[in-house]
Amino acid sequence: MSAFKVDPSAAEKITAGEAVAEWLAEAGVKVVFGVISIHNMPILDAIARQGVIRFVPARGEAGAMNMADAYARVSNSLGVALTSTGTAAGNAAGSQVEALTACSPVLHITTQIDRPYADRDRAAIHDVPRQPEMLRGVSKSVWRVWEAHAVPTMLAAAAASALSAPRGPVSIEIPIDVQRAMLRRPSYWPKPCLSRVTPDVAAIDALAELIKNARRPVFWFGGGAREASEEATALIERGALAVTSTNGRAVVPEDHPWSLGAFNMTPEAQALYEQADLTIVVGSKLRGNETRNNQMILGQRLVQVDIDASQGGRNYPVDLFVQGGAREVLAALLERLPERLDTDREFLSGATIARARSEAALLSTLGPYSHLADALRERVGKQALTFVRDVTIANSTFGNRYVTLAKPTLGVHALGGGIGQGIAMAIGASMARPGRTIALVGDGGAMLYLANWPLRSKSRPKSSSF
Repeated sequence: MSAFKVDPSAAEKITAGEAVAEWLAEAGVKVVFGVISIHNMPILDAIARQGVIRFVPARGEAGAMNMADAYARVSNSLGVALTSTGTAAGNAAGSQVEALTACSPVLHITTQIDRPYADRDRAAIHDVPRQPEMLRGVSKSVWRVWEAHAVPTMLAAAAASALSAPRGPVSIEIPIDVQRAMLRRPSYWPKPCLSRVTPDVAAIDALAELIKNARRPVFWFGGGAREASEEATALIERGALAVTSTNGRAVVPEDHPWSLGAFNMTPEAQALYEQADLTIVVGSKLRGNETRNNQMILGQRLVQVDIDASQGGRNYPVDLFVQGGAREVLAALLERLPERLDTDREFLSGATIARARSEAALLSTLGPYSHLADALRERVGKQALTFVRDVTIANSTFGNRYVTLAKPTLGVHALGGGIGQGIAMAIGASMARPGRTIALVGDGGAMLYLANWPLRSKSRPKSSSF
């Protein structure tokens, strides 16, 4: 975000709605998704007058939230969804659960009725007396702006919460009378100050020693390692086997000879885990649907690396927990480890064999759909296209594994298992990156969310559906 400065003597007054528009522009936001309402018009009018930010109007708040979520994942930046208060904020809740599950940095700017009537259950239009409680259930944090002059700083604080690891959607309520109220334009627009976690040096030293002494190490990379692709790949190159969750795909190139990719639950993968003498889980919650409800054996010793200390040992007992961001921890390990690890090369080459057998077994079950799987793999992986998947049988069989991704940010899927979010996600993803976006959806999901297509034809993205 760049500093926006004016001559204090010439400082003018603006509405809080205008302050929201200016802060978003200064923060580098390019697109806002939402639904127009009487309770957010001061903000939208300001965005329209400003002419810097593109507003994509959805037909429903659920779709707008999915669009902002996918936009955040593909752009690796802040996604913004704008809704009204009451039912409108509730409409976005289901999609916000998906953003929360995926740890997507989404700023949900919602509204409130006039302050004298808020939280008093006096039946004002769009009033929901317990809206903050509802939002807390689907948000990383919830904020309310009580005074116009607090808009810039509270937006910065809310954005910092969304962008600080572990990331997640953050809701901020701005009552309609606050949006209309005046404030002096700031001489400096506040920046989000992200919170940082400094890894424990002793814990990293201990992990490095474990890796040096391991003959058959395995790294399991999850969505929390998506920004550490370079460091993760360098570690694997030194002599370790890689496997990823579906949300951590392409953290290590999916065609790497020592990687299982996301074929993480096949009998061939399980056989390798049973041989492993050390498994290091980086940025993954080890979800039940990828570990047979945590019944899979993941090696003789288990280490977990995560920015969120509350995840340590939650689904598996661990021998060592290292709190820290994936990039920082893996970079520190690279400094401590030799250029070539003394590991079992036959074990590592087993990844290539296991991956090939897993892929062949999958294709043998697809029948005529194997042609579709091959066509998608040819286009998505080799052309480096964005690939969005709804919850379908096609995705759970081949979309999540067989169709390779060129980069971690090019894959978006409904991580929480909610059906029908694929079309809206594809729209948001296509806004974040030039080029073609491919969406894999089913007929049921398409019918469920078709109404969330943008209102204006000029907002329609360049996309393909299968």
